[in-house]
Amino acid sequence: MTMPKNAFKAALHEDDTQYGLWAGFGTGYAAEIAATTGFDWMLIDGEHAPNTLPTILAQLQAVAPYATAPVVRSVNQDPALIKQLLDIGAQTLMVPMVESAEQAAALVRAMRYPPHGIRGVGGGLVRATRWDGVDDYLTRAHEELCLVVQVESPKGIDNVEAIAATAGVDAVFIGPADLSMGMGHPGNPGQPEVQAAIEHAIAAIQAAGKPVGILAPREADARRYQALGCQFIAVGIDISLLRQGALETIARYKGGSSGASPSTTY
Repeated sequence: MTMPKNAFKAALHEDDTQYGLWAGFGTGYAAEIAATTGFDWMLIDGEHAPNTLPTILAQLQAVAPYATAPVVRSVNQDPALIKQLLDIGAQTLMVPMVESAEQAAALVRAMRYPPHGIRGVGGGLVRATRWDGVDDYLTRAHEELCLVVQVESPKGIDNVEAIAATAGVDAVFIGPADLSMGMGHPGNPGQPEVQAAIEHAIAAIQAAGKPVGILAPREADARRYQALGCQFIAVGIDISLLRQGALETIARYKGGSSGASPSTTY
């Protein structure tokens, strides 16, 4: 059996912008529905959504037949958790709150087998190897793994050049909500100081030759970030889309404004 191809990693090197959906429901059923709608990639959120390893596994299995590429966000930088996420078959990981090149390098090591890293060998126990069915998995796994680090704090912005330049980091994702909170502007990522920091980060990541991504549920924001050079943009959040749709539907029957609008604080 050949190594499963990482469509998301391959797409990062193409010219087309990759549009993503944030998946927060924590179920394979909802993830499969979302995977049929045409998004290029889907973020299975293990940080803020009610997910565990079994629910993340269920979502990876549910979306496997579809073109939407899964990306899994870990809850933290724990190398033991990273090992488990890789073993259940996640090929692209997004890791939150990376604030230094040293943290980024540690994450690279967590995703690689010795002598280049510290990942433990699961062999025939794990889905990633298709239970020992993938030829040369131990020597070739890194070819199809993709590490996306999140820069989402003032300290991360200060160190973004070194983070982006870290060997083994495949892409950098900017988190506007946490960044605005850390800069003293909670709930206001559009504040000029925050936007200046984001624009600085985008330019620095591009200068390092790495793809840059961002979360932008509002179309105007997404269009602006695309123009600035973001190559993969999460343009929707499944939970927010359900809420918006429900509010708009009931407003048509009960009258008045729905008050529905995309979330700008996640």
